[in-house]
Amino acid sequence: MFSLYIRKTWQSILVCDMLDILDMQSKIMNMLCVLLLITTPLTYAKLKVGFYQKSCPQAESIIQKTVEQRFGVDTSITAALLRMHFHDCFIRGCDASILIDSTQSNQAEKEAGPNLTVREFELIDQIKANLEASCPLTVSCADIVTLATRDAVALAGGPQYNIPTGRRDGLVSRLNEVNLPGPSFTVGQARQSFSDRGLTLNDMVVLLGGHTVGVSHCSFFQDRLSNFQGTGSPDPSMDQNLVANLKSKCGSNTGVDPTTFLDQNTSFVVDNEYYNQILKKRGVLQIDQELALDKSSAKLVSNLASNNAFFAQSFAKAMVKLGNIQVLEGNFGEIRSSCRAFNTLA
Repeated sequence: MFSLYIRKTWQSILVCDMLDILDMQSKIMNMLCVLLLITTPLTYAKLKVGFYQKSCPQAESIIQKTVEQRFGVDTSITAALLRMHFHDCFIRGCDASILIDSTQSNQAEKEAGPNLTVREFELIDQIKANLEASCPLTVSCADIVTLATRDAVALAGGPQYNIPTGRRDGLVSRLNEVNLPGPSFTVGQARQSFSDRGLTLNDMVVLLGGHTVGVSHCSFFQDRLSNFQGTGSPDPSMDQNLVANLKSKCGSNTGVDPTTFLDQNTSFVVDNEYYNQILKKRGVLQIDQELALDKSSAKLVSNLASNNAFFAQSFAKAMVKLGNIQVLEGNFGEIRSSCRAFNTLA
């Protein structure tokens, strides 16, 4: 019964007054109520679809319109936003900590090696500016990243889905906390990394399907082309025609690090072709190829490859789950005025 009192301060006040009237001699109960009022923080609504319906009813349309304008200029923003969202949520949860700029006293997450190629921070800035003009200090940067990613997925031919909002922005962003699954991970290693964030093996296989619109720098798979695991030969699990093509594309100039599409067929479309590619041994990254080879994930890969509708449904569900990782709600965190800085430093 007392868990109900903890949820809302004003409810606690009313309950305490009623108890006082009904039992004036119950000193113990009165002391408990006072304690609850002192120790209970003020809380608000949890994540829900349409969180800003009253406070900023045009919020989602502003985000969608801004993303549409940017997509019209550069369709690769879908891959960029998927990567930004993933990298953000995997460190401290979905709290927009990846957006924070470093200062003299703090090296932020975006300075970490895996985040140096994360892009479209300017798009998030533009969305934030548009929202601040309509609804100052109302929409969090964490929700902006989540909604912008959803809208970009739909624009690229992927599923359209509702996602709950109400996230708050984090107050910490540290380079040394960045620990992301790497491109050379085994399925087992990647599975553990996802599990640490509350995501299942199925979630992992589906979310890696985001590589359907992604690219990779040659440095992340160069060893697979000529000296896989020190053998002096290419990775035998990679299609030899792809090996030859990537060798030509990547070249031998160590000062240059070109990129290539992870999905060699429908490179700008969010669909299930990624899974068909890895079934043909055309996975560019080691972790991608191993999804099709490992017994624990091979069946799901086949199912996703054979049914695009199943992929779309699964991807939407997994994206919602990703967006719920360790979110800040209620009066935790803040609503930043600038997505690049904490309010105390803005």
